[in-house]
Order: sequence, then structure tokens, then C-alpha cells
Amino acid sequence: MPKLIPREVLFGNPVKASPQISPDGTRMAYLAPVNNVLNVWVRTIGQEDDQPVTQDRDRGIRIYFWAHDNQHILYLQDVGGNENWRLYAVNLETNQVRDLTPFDEVQVRIIDHNKHFPNDLLVAMNKENPQVHDVYHLDLKSGELRRVAKNPGQFAEWVTDIQLKVRGALAATPDGGFDLMIRENDNSDWKKLLTWDSDDSLSSGPVGFTKDSQYLYLKDSRKVNTGRLVKMELTTGKIQVIAEDPEYDVDEVVMHPDTNEVQMVSFTRARTEWIVIDRCIQKDIAAIRKLHRGDFHLLSRDHADQTWLVGFIVDNGPVSYYAFDRKTKKATFLFDNKPDLKNYILASMKPISFTSRDGWTLHGYLTLPPGKSKKNLPTVLNVHGGPWARDTWGYDPEAQWFANRGYVCLQVNFRGSTGYGKNFLNAAIKEWGGQMHDDLVDAVSWAIKEGIADPKRISIYGGSYGGYAALVG
Repeated sequence: MPKLIPREVLFGNPVKASPQISPDGTRMAYLAPVNNVLNVWVRTIGQEDDQPVTQDRDRGIRIYFWAHDNQHILYLQDVGGNENWRLYAVNLETNQVRDLTPFDEVQVRIIDHNKHFPNDLLVAMNKENPQVHDVYHLDLKSGELRRVAKNPGQFAEWVTDIQLKVRGALAATPDGGFDLMIRENDNSDWKKLLTWDSDDSLSSGPVGFTKDSQYLYLKDSRKVNTGRLVKMELTTGKIQVIAEDPEYDVDEVVMHPDTNEVQMVSFTRARTEWIVIDRCIQKDIAAIRKLHRGDFHLLSRDHADQTWLVGFIVDNGPVSYYAFDRKTKKATFLFDNKPDLKNYILASMKPISFTSRDGWTLHGYLTLPPGKSKKNLPTVLNVHGGPWARDTWGYDPEAQWFANRGYVCLQVNFRGSTGYGKNFLNAAIKEWGGQMHDDLVDAVSWAIKEGIADPKRISIYGGSYGGYAALVG
């Protein structure tokens, strides 16, 4: 057996994480601990002048971003986990920190910001009514807040155009679905564009307007099983399908920061797979795929769109970050989020598929303890939460923890898990403790039949819905 990996190495704070490039491409920000509390650091690219620019001493900072003026770092923070997020700005020249939303018992959400309006942001706050969020325009220079969209009571999400105007909203319906509402400008009345009923609500939603605001990109599963990426003409309702898969929903959508046209989309199959839509980035993506064996994600890009920050996720090691130069098609390694993992032997995560007792194809992952026979092993069925938050391929500290201690970690995306189409998702309705649990039992039966799991040494583990499933047994 490999040596034991300390829990702090598996579950502790990253050494560095979440890099973002500055708008002018000369600096990089990232998260790293200060006295074991995550804070935002900044360094000049090509130098080693790293300095923390925030001084949180409590729960740590998780959500931050560059202001498009290139002079400020903005971040969200609450107090003691109350989820009443406030928005703060750090001036990188003076180190002054400003609370931009100094309101008690108010929650801030970031709606939008873009490079065309470097001193402006749109934020949502439940300032007037604690039950709903209105949208406010925030002037970064003066700190002035001005309400630009009042929530009539049922709006749960907002959609903006490239001019930083609130043009769309999702209105919750009594049956668990959503009406997609649109308007021409800040003074226009809202009009219903379409309705997604409850069957479509987790596989559909707005993505963004085109630059001319004549079209709207949507994830849309109406009349089909899976969520497709479509482009809808607002005046006629005509739809053009941009990307679809008969078995998997569209996942991430990357849009060009200047044109608002779709550049690539991902499908989370056994692993993340990207489909390039924009031919202008085909050579870039081809070069990125050659850099690393992991699944990549485009994290950040400068205003000139010449430098991209890319992260690679693997199953048996840390997340690796690179700066990719679009001109030379070469990349510079930045850092690993948890370099100490490289000092240990980690297990591989293998995608699996099998058939449930009633004919569904179920997908999941198997993580086997390294250095041991692959037969008749003690097994932990690790059940995800949500209950719809599907497991994915990549570094999973719980899976590594079990495998390092000699246990098989078995994870299955039982019916009700996202990403596999609405029929599979909605097959879980009223099946808590029923067919959802049958899928878990079928996963264990599959592992026993394959000779992997010892039928006398099976356990079940999980949090949230996974905790409920563990109590069901």
C-alpha cells in the first residue's frame, strides 16, 4: 500500500488557486492563504513580486474578480456564514478597501460587468424587500447606486445585453417552471417570450444576447430530451440549433467578449468535451489540448484577447494552471493548486456504465486503491448531493481519501442527476428512497458481479441527499 496521505493535504486550502489575468494583461491575481485564510494576491507576470491585497482573517475569500478599470480587485464577503454578501473594492495603487454595499441584512449578487464600461457594474440586492432582489447600477468611481430594474416579485434571474442593460429575466411560475421575460429598455414593460415548464427548468435557461440584441442564446430542452444550445430571433421566435447531443445536456458556453458570439460549448460526458463553434479559435484550442492530459477550462482572458489563463483538471493530481499566448500558441506554466499531492501516489478515477434493473443506462466512476489487488475489496458507495448535482471526472478528495485507506470508492449518477437529459432527470420525481435508491443498490450489485466489491464489506456514505441515502441504507 502507498503511504497514507494526511487529511490536510487532501482537504486543506490550496497553495494557490483561481488565477485571473488583469485587463491589460500585465498582472495576475489569485487566491492563496495568509495565516491559513484564503486571500487575494497579485503579482506582475514574469516577476516574483507576489503580494496579498486583501486582509481577511475569518472565513477566507472565495469570489473575486478584476474590475475592468485595471485598478481595482472586487470581492464578495459575508459575516460568519450569514450569506449576506457585501461587495468590496481594493484600490491596487493605494491599498484602500471600500465597502461598496454597506447595508445590514442585505445580500449582494453580481449580475454583470464588461470591458466596454470599465467603471460600471450591475448588482442585485434585496435592499427594499428582503424576499426579492432588484438590480442596481453601481458607479465604481463614485460608489453611487441607482436602481435600474425593480423586481415585481417573481423574478429569480436577470439577463443583460452588451450595453450593460437589463433586457431579460426569469420569472418563477407556480408549477416550478419559468417564464422568460424580455423588454426593450429600462423604461419598457416586460413581455413574456416563452415558458419552460417544470420538466425543462433544470435543462433550459438564457445564456446571453447577441451584440445587436436581436437574438438570444438559450439552453433549451422544449420538445426534445436534452438541453440544446439554440439562437432565437426575438421578433419571429425562429430557432437555430448551435450545438446538441442526443444523450447529454449542453454545459458551459464560452462567448466572445466583444461580439457576444458563441465560441465553444462543452458537454460533460464521462469527461468534459469541448465543441469549437468559432473557427477563429480552432488552432488555439488544438494547441491547448496538446499541453496537458487533463480536462481544460478557459478561466480568464485579457482585454486584447491575446493571453488566456487555462486550468487543467486531472483525476489523480492537482489542478494545473497555464498562461496561453494566442500569438505564439505557446503556454507558460503558472502553478499547481495543491503541489503537495505530487508527493503521493493517487488513485485513478475510471468512468463506468451499467444497466439498471428497469433498463436505464447509468454512469458513474470507480476509484480503486493503488497498490492492491483489484478484486474483492471493501467498498464505499459515495452518494452525491443535490440530489441532482452529478459527479464528474477529476480530483475528488473524498474518493482519494477512501482509496488511499484501501477502499474502493463507487460513485453513480443515479436517476435525477443533471446532464443526462430531462427524461433521466425527471425520472426521479417522487422516487426518493424508491427507484433513486434502487439505482444505488444496482451500482453495488454491478461492482459485486464484476468481482470488485466484497459483498460482506460494503458501506454507504454521503452528505445532503447523500446523507439521506446513507440513512435509507
